Amino acid sequence: MDLPLFKYNRPDRSVTFAEYCAEGGFAALKKALSGMSPTEVQQCVIDSGLRGRGGAGFPTGKKWSFVPRDLPGPRWLICNCDEMEPGTYKDRVLLEKNPYSLIEGITLACYALGVRHAFIFIRRGYEKAAQNLARGLAEAKEARFLGERILGSGLDVDIDLHLSAGRYICGEETALINALEGKRPNPRSKPPFPAVKGLWGGPTVVNNVETLANIPAIIANGPSWFKGLARNPEGAGTKLFCVSGAVANRACVELPVGTPLREIIEGPCGGMRDGKKFKACIPGGASTQFLTAEHLDVPMDFDTVVKAGSRLGSGAIIVFEEGCCLVAATLNLITFFARESCGWCTPCREGLPFVKEILARIEAGRGEEQDIDILREHVKYLSYAFCALAPGAMAPLEGLLTHFGDEVREHIVGQKCPFKG
Repeated sequence: MDLPLFKYNRPDRSVTFAEYCAEGGFAALKKALSGMSPTEVQQCVIDSGLRGRGGAGFPTGKKWSFVPRDLPGPRWLICNCDEMEPGTYKDRVLLEKNPYSLIEGITLACYALGVRHAFIFIRRGYEKAAQNLARGLAEAKEARFLGERILGSGLDVDIDLHLSAGRYICGEETALINALEGKRPNPRSKPPFPAVKGLWGGPTVVNNVETLANIPAIIANGPSWFKGLARNPEGAGTKLFCVSGAVANRACVELPVGTPLREIIEGPCGGMRDGKKFKACIPGGASTQFLTAEHLDVPMDFDTVVKAGSRLGSGAIIVFEEGCCLVAATLNLITFFARESCGWCTPCREGLPFVKEILARIEAGRGEEQDIDILREHVKYLSYAFCALAPGAMAPLEGLLTHFGDEVREHIVGQKCPFKG
């Protein structure tokens, strides 16, 4: 299969600009500028069925269509490479191997949206990825794939690389916009949505790295080709799955959308570590519910994973083996979310530390039966937070209570963690 994202990868280094161009790189940009209107490029993305790869899974072309064409003043495109969710590292791997697909994808998106200036918002800790991007941007500009009158056309596009100080909340698009403006990164009230009023008050689209890196292949090969990459008829394209935890080989792999969970674990990841038995996994990053052994044959696509009771999210699969304490694992995740709350709203600011305290007591053998009901109440109450951070934090807790409630109760009845000696 001709993978759209990892096809240019070298095993031990980043692809060079010359290699990328020689193997078909920037052909999509040439095709768009020589024979496609901005509307046709946008329609091609709509028809492809591409859904956002950052976590929400919203249709990309539809998101672009929300940008009004008649508003005066500049409009903006922001590439979100903040990637701070535990277990998620796909964008880093992609950019450390190949920054050029993203650069080409951003330029094509700017053409479709009528954007003159785009930004790549990347966390400061991604030093190698940032270095690759800085080099790639300079090379693309020198070759006239960026800047003024790209390839002799009337298209002008500049891309700035912004190294963020970084917090998890910056992954929320309106908090990211505030951070880029130099403000405290609290999420904004919606509406108005960024597509109408975003960066500096102008129409703004925020897309994930993997999402934008798919655009060149879609334009070059067509929407039907992209849809045909998926394993299931409802899906489209490939997906980067970054697998960690109790597997033999932790890896970031590109596979067709709809590949069953079992195949991902037993194929490129070599099965379970040390011959252990699979117990559960988080399928889409830290803010998704646990899947259990009964879900191993679920096709990894947005809708099918939702039907199984979780979310595909970012495609970050964290695997847990038999004998692993999922109360402790959930406590670890809640500790992260409580620390990363921006403190803007009461449910998140006060609720997450309280949930953390309850789970810590249960794990330490000091839990009470009523704690289970209190945790269930917080799963419901924290859904009313200002942004998605607190509801996302409750997802692994809800999965714990749904699938491993007996394990929680065993901690309480036995007044200790049953997995510790």
